[in-house]
Amino acid sequence: MLTGKQKRFLRSKAHHLDPIFQVGKGGVNENMIKQIEDVLEARELIKVSILQNCEEDKETVAASLVEGTGAELVQVIGKIIVLYKESVEKKTIILP
Repeated sequence: MLTGKQKRFLRSKAHHLDPIFQVGKGGVNENMIKQIEDVLEARELIKVSILQNCEEDKETVAASLVEGTGAELVQVIGKIIVLYKESVEKKTIILP
């Protein structure tokens, strides 16, 4: 589990990132979770945006992503979800 200090650190690192994935009408599916896991392994910190036509609320989408990928939820701000998962092979982010 991330501490408040670690979340603040990750939020500042995520600030300049662009969302890589978009959750739309179909919501979260297996294929998306697999792709997000792969990208998290490569990058550790990503943003996912929720489109206007998404039928689930952002908290549900965030919970599905966290559960599916095993990532930590850094923050949900507006329609953007920030996820962090420590990389096994390519660890680049050193948490405080």
